[in-house]
Amino acid sequence: MNNQFLDARGRPRIVITGIGVMSPLGHTMEESWDSLLNGRSGIGPITQFDATDFPCRIAGEVKEFVAKKYMDFKEARRMSRASQLAVAAARMALDDAGLPEPVPNAERVGTLVGTGVGGFEVADENLQILRSKGFSRVSPFAMTGFLPNMPSHHVSLLAKALGPINTVTAACATGTQAIGEAMEIIRSGRADMMITGGVEGLIHEAAIAGFGAMRALSTAFNDAPEKASRPFDKNRDGFVLSEGAGVLIIERLDHALARNARIYAELKGYATSADAYHVAQPDPEAAGAVRAMQWTVQDACLQPEAIDYINAHGTSTPVNDASETFAVKMVFGERAYELPISSSKSVLGHAMGGAGAIEAIFCALALQRGIIPPTWNYETPDPECDLDYVTNGPRQAALRVAMSNSFGLGGQNACLILGKYDTNR
Repeated sequence: MNNQFLDARGRPRIVITGIGVMSPLGHTMEESWDSLLNGRSGIGPITQFDATDFPCRIAGEVKEFVAKKYMDFKEARRMSRASQLAVAAARMALDDAGLPEPVPNAERVGTLVGTGVGGFEVADENLQILRSKGFSRVSPFAMTGFLPNMPSHHVSLLAKALGPINTVTAACATGTQAIGEAMEIIRSGRADMMITGGVEGLIHEAAIAGFGAMRALSTAFNDAPEKASRPFDKNRDGFVLSEGAGVLIIERLDHALARNARIYAELKGYATSADAYHVAQPDPEAAGAVRAMQWTVQDACLQPEAIDYINAHGTSTPVNDASETFAVKMVFGERAYELPISSSKSVLGHAMGGAGAIEAIFCALALQRGIIPPTWNYETPDPECDLDYVTNGPRQAALRVAMSNSFGLGGQNACLILGKYDTNR
């Protein structure tokens, strides 16, 4: 292979050629991006169940989503909400990449869509039916509705992609890790192209109750939901649960150029690490996050000073934001104070398995368009969070390299490094 198509380690260069987003910020990539830049929050009162008596009564919902616009109505009825959102985003990504359904050379096209939970609502509904009406009333589609590999299955079925297929389930790090593992499949030569990303459809009373019992959710802003997610702000009091899907078409650079594909950005590095510390609390030394960031820089064959922007995990919880700030300082030293950092969750909320994928997409758009999206709702500085969080609206910047961080429950950390596509490289 020509050297221009290989990275510094002799591995195939991988680029993003298609994007699909279905999120609380909008039903398309452009709607979601525009809302992010202009501070139109996707967070509001919960409508998917009666949350009147819950301490947290807000979430980031994908409003007015009509599954039959994107798939057969009969098939949609047999899917979980997560699968529906994933198929909708995948259909947009395929179209954006200029790919037909079925995809050409299907045995060389793989699928890897992650989800933190999958079809939880399908499991809950059928358990209630079982207990109230008996086993004979349980749906024959119950199991295939809630299994976490179903979003990947339905996306592969949509595209008729016959190559490698897998599912990542890594809590809040899911979307980022899914994209990274899809990169590795292409690097290993097992596929030319991957349909990848993450999804979650978990605005469910059990999730709100469970995270509420952990005291992880914001409860202070039920009457002003658009203000509730406040990453790095001193008055942050918890995250806001969200839903959504981000799907990317990624492929070898030579493959993309051969079909004259439009390129958004290059995927340059990926790594994951474990805290091996606590099921919910991050390591107080942030060692796992530090390792993931350092290893991702190394995987990209770069030095830390090459990073121009970080899309932070930035959940708006007191512990996470301080821990991530500390980790950035450990990795970048004094340069940490010069690095622009922002959290998309300030208006998106925390889409769990979908978060990392949507945020990687925002990184790609930031690189392509030279605009850093801001952290909204940052009003009161916190001495423990004293970096440049891009707080006064979007910032124009000639970005070359961006990092996207995701740190999940169970101490699962994942990072990606994306680069501006250089036609002269």
